[in-house]
Amino acid sequence: MDSSLTDLFTRWDIPPVLTVLLALTWVVYCKGWLQLRRNRPEAVSTWRCSCFSAGVVSLFVAVASPLDTFSESLLFMHMAQHFVLMSVAPPLIVLGSPVVPLLRGLPRWFIHGVLSYLFRSRLIRRVGQFLIDPRVAWLSMNVAYIGWHIPRAYEFALSSENWHNVEHICFLFTSIQFWWPIIRPWPSCQAGSRWIILPYLLLSDLVNTAIAAALCFSGRSLYPTYEEIARPFGISALSDQIAAGAFMWVFGSMVFLIPASIVTMRLLVGRAMRRTETGEFKQSRVGP
Repeated sequence: MDSSLTDLFTRWDIPPVLTVLLALTWVVYCKGWLQLRRNRPEAVSTWRCSCFSAGVVSLFVAVASPLDTFSESLLFMHMAQHFVLMSVAPPLIVLGSPVVPLLRGLPRWFIHGVLSYLFRSRLIRRVGQFLIDPRVAWLSMNVAYIGWHIPRAYEFALSSENWHNVEHICFLFTSIQFWWPIIRPWPSCQAGSRWIILPYLLLSDLVNTAIAAALCFSGRSLYPTYEEIARPFGISALSDQIAAGAFMWVFGSMVFLIPASIVTMRLLVGRAMRRTETGEFKQSRVGP
């Protein structure tokens, strides 16, 4: 096997600080989850803990695996890394219903001495509700997605390690924000019709399709950095860009269209059940 191809699977660069933070977050979550299992097992089932754990692992893979080490020389790998940061880790973390387990897992002195002031603040509660409003969440994620893929912004992020990290943080947190109204993790009690989730997802798919199509059909390399550096595996910058766009188009669309299909089926089944129950109720009222 060619040595460069071997590197594609073996070149891991583990960031110590971030790895410790991810491990601590997982430990705090598991501690809180175990405490909640004693009192609310139905709210924090095993599969939720599995989802959160998978989300943490996927974040580690995104920042430590060859997805990161090759991200500066292969656009395809960089877009795959962005995919994990935006479309794999965030929904898994939100499916884990992270708020209560994380709070229960923190030391009591920290909750009473630091967080209690935040919990009593009406401003903090209003900001939290504002951030998970579907309109705000949709704009946040898509503005971050479009903005960081503009060539100048993308090149700027590549030129600075700190700004590159800021880019990834933007992707992660706006994507968690985006998935929150869709999943509505326990104990969220968001009002409003679930039908709004369909345009919410489908319009996001249109944004993703537009960016992916630009990469596939531009006919030129949009990011000069990938033309100036040594190219691994003998792939040209333009071919790399087309592969990256195709990956975003196919897998990005799946991330939006599959949940849209699930939401649609649930809404239609729910409507059919309500109609059936209403019909049975009316029949019982007019029956003998």
